[in-house]
Amino acid sequence: MSRLLHSLSPHPIDLDPSSTTHPFLTAPFFSPLLFPNNSSDARDHCANERTFLSWLRLSVYMAIVSVAITISFHLKHEPTDIEKRLALPVGLLFWVLSFACLANGFANYVKTVTKYGRRRALVQSGWKTQIVS
Repeated sequence: MSRLLHSLSPHPIDLDPSSTTHPFLTAPFFSPLLFPNNSSDARDHCANERTFLSWLRLSVYMAIVSVAITISFHLKHEPTDIEKRLALPVGLLFWVLSFACLANGFANYVKTVTKYGRRRALVQSGWKTQIVS
């Protein structure tokens, strides 16, 4: 029983760079992940968290737009018949895109934290970076 309580109680998880276990699947699940702060690791982790929060903000904005479209929000006049028919499909599309943004942001955050924990270099180049540039 004490072993179960120990695995559920939060305590810092010290990650070894040579470890093969996934840091987000290490018990206890609600504990901070500790990494050695070599060179610019703290800055990189903070930047990664800010990137996740940007994805989260975009997801929330898209969910709000989804709700506004679905309820046919108009200020000056009544919605037309075609606007009423298109409101639900377009609202659902924005809702799905909202969840896709949230999933993409979380997956990117987990992947990056895992690579930081294993001391893998992250080089921002390739076709994704070239499209954005």
